[in-house]
Amino acid sequence: MVKKIKLPLTDETLKGLRAGDNLLLTGVMYVGRDAAHKRMAEALEQGKPLPFDIKGQTIYYMGPAPAKPGQVIGSAGPTTSGRTDIYSPRLMAEGLKGMIGKGMRSQPVKDAIKQYKAVYLAAIGGAGALISKTIKKSEVIAYEELGAEAVRRLEVEDFPAIVVNDIYGGDLYQEGKAKYRVA
Repeated sequence: MVKKIKLPLTDETLKGLRAGDNLLLTGVMYVGRDAAHKRMAEALEQGKPLPFDIKGQTIYYMGPAPAKPGQVIGSAGPTTSGRTDIYSPRLMAEGLKGMIGKGMRSQPVKDAIKQYKAVYLAAIGGAGALISKTIKKSEVIAYEELGAEAVRRLEVEDFPAIVVNDIYGGDLYQEGKAKYRVA
């Protein structure tokens, strides 16, 4: 069963999500990779505002390709999430509720997901061309000089993702390994 989820995420929505749930996300999300995360962490340390109101928001770790004529964006596949692990707990403390990428998260990030009631979602690696069709609008809103690592605001419709880590401590990757472990 696929759950249709409206962004931004709310605590009530997060209560209903469990590791393994298939989602279709519609609404606004942001793109930010490790260089943008570093800049946002530095801004917070200096008492400066973030380039967008992070409360309830979702960040997609994506490496966008240039758009071809007539397209909103080029291929929009996920990048490895672990590169942002050093910054993610701080952003969750500020209100970040969703992260989308590929790969496992560190224990401190998983602990912060439980503590701050957030969620980590996986996007399908290798499906960037298909994922790009769900992006209806894309605009750079901060750190333009970072090129592909700039912060972008995306409007998406039925963006596919799978819950990996939920607010209850569920971990799809660990559950998958346990299911096939030979005793």
